Amino acid sequence: LLLLLLVVVVAAMTSSLPHFLLRLFQPGPPIDHVPRTHLPPQKDERKYAAPLSGVSSYLDKFEEHSNTAVEDKGPSKEELRKAKKAAKEAQAKKLVEENLAAYKPKENANAVGDAYKTLFVGRLHYETTEETLRKALEEYGQINNITMISGKDGKPRGYAFVEFEHERDMRAAYQYADAMKIDGKRIVVDFERGRTVDQWRPRRLGGGLGGTRIGGPDENIKASGRYDPERARRREREREGGDSRRGDRDRDDRRDSSRRGRSDRGRDRDRDRDRDRDRRSSRRSHRSRSRDRRDHRDRDRDRDDGHRRERRESRRDRDRYESRR
Repeated sequence: LLLLLLVVVVAAMTSSLPHFLLRLFQPGPPIDHVPRTHLPPQKDERKYAAPLSGVSSYLDKFEEHSNTAVEDKGPSKEELRKAKKAAKEAQAKKLVEENLAAYKPKENANAVGDAYKTLFVGRLHYETTEETLRKALEEYGQINNITMISGKDGKPRGYAFVEFEHERDMRAAYQYADAMKIDGKRIVVDFERGRTVDQWRPRRLGGGLGGTRIGGPDENIKASGRYDPERARRREREREGGDSRRGDRDRDDRRDSSRRGRSDRGRDRDRDRDRDRDRRSSRRSHRSRSRDRRDHRDRDRDRDDGHRRERRESRRDRDRYESRR
């Protein structure tokens, strides 16, 4: 019934439509039937009627397995990368050895002044001038000369040598100027080791101090100031238990510290006990003084009441005597 009602409603609606819309609902011409033999071949359709078979009939066509060596196709990318890295390291080592043979700082004509009064200043900003460096370090003492190091192209290398008037001023700057910030960068200071330390090598020749270029990002030291890698390695070995005597000393130190801690805790307990005892005694004395003051007030009040009572009785006796007369 509902379907019939729906058909009637649709017929009524379509009868009111204009002719160009009614033409859209008219059925089209019938589709012509085409036999399958007249259809063109499809893209993935087989063009022959040979029967399908397995691969067992073709097994004799395969080559038999042999233990012959696989043809060498040359080194892999990883081997090429390692070989290239080893060649670069060998070349760099050879260059360092050649430069180390020519490195003679005590014979350098440009290194003037007293080496034991000269301070090395590194990690300078490339735009830092001699006047800025002098103003920052003059608070430690009089400065005789400042040598700003530049490369062959005239660009600054980021370090300088500062000669002081007195050695004590240089030592004061060595102690207090390390990690000072100049032009937004924290510097590092050290003695001039080239002319004062035998067999000294700078950083560019495989030596030097500092930990900013030890290895990868997880190994490099990011803190400013001086850093001795050998001292850090010794501390690391001692921390890992490599030195048994140091371990014994640490154990003795821990035992002594624990004893000191126990004695300190005992002294603290005695001090707390004495403090509590003094506090209790002060409270008792305060209560006793309060009780005494209260007793004195009560006695004074009783005494005053007795005097008033005596005065009233005497006044009453006097009035009684006068009335009898």
